[in-house]
Amino acid sequence: MDRREFFTLKRRAKATSPKPYAGLRQIYSGLTPYSGTWTAKEVAHLLKRTMFGAKKADIDHFLGMTPSAAVDELLNVSTSLPSPPLKNYDNTDIDAADPDISVAKGATWVNTVSTDGTANSQRVNSLKDWWIGTMINQDRSIREKMTLFWHNHFSTETATYERGTYGYKYNTLLRQSAVGNFKTLVKDMTMNVCMLRYLNGYLNTSTAPDENYARELQELFTLGKTNNPNYTEDDVKAAARVLTGWRIKDKTGEDESVYFKPDAHDKTNKTFSSFFGGTVIAGRTDAAGADAEINDLITMIFNKSVEVSEFIVKKLYTWFVYYTIEPDTLTNVIKPLAQQLVSGNWEIKPVLATLLKSEHFFDPLSQGCLIKSPLEMMVMMMREFDVAFPPDTDYDNQYYMWDYLRNQSVIMQQNIADPPSVSGWPAYYQIPMFYEMWINHDTMPKRERFIDQLIGNGYMRNSVKLIIDPVTFVKNNFTNAIAADPNALINALLDIMYRVPISDTLKATIKTQILLSGQAQDYYWSNAWNAYIGAPGDMTAYSTVYTRLQTLFKYFMNLAEYQLA
Repeated sequence: MDRREFFTLKRRAKATSPKPYAGLRQIYSGLTPYSGTWTAKEVAHLLKRTMFGAKKADIDHFLGMTPSAAVDELLNVSTSLPSPPLKNYDNTDIDAADPDISVAKGATWVNTVSTDGTANSQRVNSLKDWWIGTMINQDRSIREKMTLFWHNHFSTETATYERGTYGYKYNTLLRQSAVGNFKTLVKDMTMNVCMLRYLNGYLNTSTAPDENYARELQELFTLGKTNNPNYTEDDVKAAARVLTGWRIKDKTGEDESVYFKPDAHDKTNKTFSSFFGGTVIAGRTDAAGADAEINDLITMIFNKSVEVSEFIVKKLYTWFVYYTIEPDTLTNVIKPLAQQLVSGNWEIKPVLATLLKSEHFFDPLSQGCLIKSPLEMMVMMMREFDVAFPPDTDYDNQYYMWDYLRNQSVIMQQNIADPPSVSGWPAYYQIPMFYEMWINHDTMPKRERFIDQLIGNGYMRNSVKLIIDPVTFVKNNFTNAIAADPNALINALLDIMYRVPISDTLKATIKTQILLSGQAQDYYWSNAWNAYIGAPGDMTAYSTVYTRLQTLFKYFMNLAEYQLA
């Protein structure tokens, strides 16, 4: 399947308008709570958007609830954090005087400050691998999906900030703030050691104000680029002056905390343009005063409540629903959610609850219309097919397998913790392509090769294999009545794997050619499955069902529909 065939499929699936651009659609539903059918298909839609995949066990769990209760549980994010990343590397080429030397393999490195380049390179890799692992081992909540959302919104790059501990502090902030207060997160991110390092805030002085963070704070993090009238270049310069004087303790033996350097701070008043009502932020002299200046700056920005609220709500919408916002959607969905965000004092959780419980979210035109990112495609696959990973006690192989997935994602153009710029990944913002940018002549064959390897011979290292076992999956996830019925089995698999329906004619062809091995009667599969169940040690019986199921899974995953969520 080439890229043209892929997008032919996508456009056919979403063809609801005579307009030539496939992204345009006519959708009139709003934020009225959803009251329609609640089947495995609706649950899978909700889970694929809010988690990384819809495991059969998770579908069954949420099927027993109302849609509203299901969303409430997904938004009930735990305050406890996952166990931190481990030292899965040795001390080769690390300075003997560096504190990382004293961290034992298998212990966490996050509480020990290292200034050694080799150690930090290894730590960054450990952090990235661990992050993949937390996605795979996520709980039944929206936290991991929101952590990635905020990472794309407040983008940073390890190649610039370099230290693993900086990255972990940043990741922790994203995770703790997953469904919290947006205004608070903006302040916390402004003072985060990773962001201070990434956008040069730690170099910002009264004599040489650095405008990097001041610009992105307005352009990318709060107001956006499309408001009219908008903030000015002088507003960027004034904000940079507000932010002067903050530094990071970054030497060996220090704790990497943020501190204030008074002689580097611009203590004069800062005047802003008419866009901000000519606001004047009074200059202060000490740390408490400089912190108050930052609070004044953020309050001034958030006083542009329409611009800020609509900007962040649009980003949430394109992340969870669709990447084109039509006029009716702007009126019926975006603006009411933005008003809710402002009236709710910038709390994200209630806004997500309203969106995810709405008719609009469950509208058929909101389903199966997003292209999976490389991370989504791989992590969904691992979770939905219950792929077995080494246990925590075998952390070396466990991290190696996570590292394999990370490297695969990199070659498919999504490097976790290293988006290509402060703007994030282009697929989340680049008009008009958006998510379609994930698929091209380079990445699509790599997706297919990855799929073929996992459903084929698997990936092996140190006698540990990462592989999709189709027989075990079917046996563990479906009743024998479903597994032995080729029609029911195909439908049950498609409920998990696909968000775009395929025709009954194609299903019948797949059944005949694969599960029935070209025969006409359903019992050719039923007899084969029951023979295996009756004698699981019979390798001939096992091989018969394994080969057919392997071929079936491969066929489904190689169709374009599998790349849609």
